[in-house]
Amino acid sequence: MNIKLVLLFIICSLSAFSQQEPHYTQYMYNMSMVNPGYMINEPSIIQVGSLYRTQWVGIEGAPKTANVFAHIPLNDRIELSVNYLNDNIGGKINISENVFNVDAAYKLTLSNDLNLSFGVKMGVDHLNFSALGSNVSTDPLFQNAKKTVLNIGVGIFLFKHHYYVGLSSPNLVPSDLNVNNDVVYNNNPHAFLIGGYVFDLNDDFKLKPSTVVKYVGGAPLSFDVSANALYLDRFELGVSYRYEDAISGLVGVNVTPNLKLGYAYDFNTSQLNNYNSGSHEFVLLYKFDVLGLSKKYASPRFY
Repeated sequence: MNIKLVLLFIICSLSAFSQQEPHYTQYMYNMSMVNPGYMINEPSIIQVGSLYRTQWVGIEGAPKTANVFAHIPLNDRIELSVNYLNDNIGGKINISENVFNVDAAYKLTLSNDLNLSFGVKMGVDHLNFSALGSNVSTDPLFQNAKKTVLNIGVGIFLFKHHYYVGLSSPNLVPSDLNVNNDVVYNNNPHAFLIGGYVFDLNDDFKLKPSTVVKYVGGAPLSFDVSANALYLDRFELGVSYRYEDAISGLVGVNVTPNLKLGYAYDFNTSQLNNYNSGSHEFVLLYKFDVLGLSKKYASPRFY
């Protein structure tokens, strides 16, 4: 058997175990992926978006992730979120994951500007292990395998005009994928703690620090700390640090009041830096003002 393919299989397996849920550097632009209690909280505004991440460029079979999502308010208190995620690891030996979720969040108003929302996530997660190529697909050690599992998650999200804090577990149902009685993928329940604040430095500049902490049993604690500076409510520049993994640069621009584009570049600080040229992440957000009520929001939210 080709030794390079065996090594690739090992790399894929290690990635699946260590990374589990995909990392997002620009998680602040679609927090519903990790917290079903998240709300954009702008009635009549439907927000749609997409994110694409190619990780560890230069390593054959490195992870690639695509996410398409929408936030849909039903009224002043109830908001739905729809998320589709495709995550791929590997080349000829490939582990892919297709996730479709629908979130429902309900908001309680604690004071004039302080809100608490509760969310539930439900969906399906389709896992697929495939071996392509004549040197691999005919080997009994690399038989294809598929599995579809239920995905259920919960979250709470406390938010005010200038800050937010959320606690969630986006997938409470553990799942795994076996090939010839060997586990090639194992996804355990995760817990996420997210938080952020918007500081008005002056009329032109806002500073937006944020963090996300991720915990999963059997793996080291992981966290991101980031800070973005927003200029004239339009141009955004920031840096981020992922514990023992990467330093990132972020840039964003509000092309129009409704269209936002973002980009992030991750530079590895771990030993993987010797084998790749970094990771790239692109995000697009667009808001549809369905009922023409956006002018009511004299103080829009900047997170």
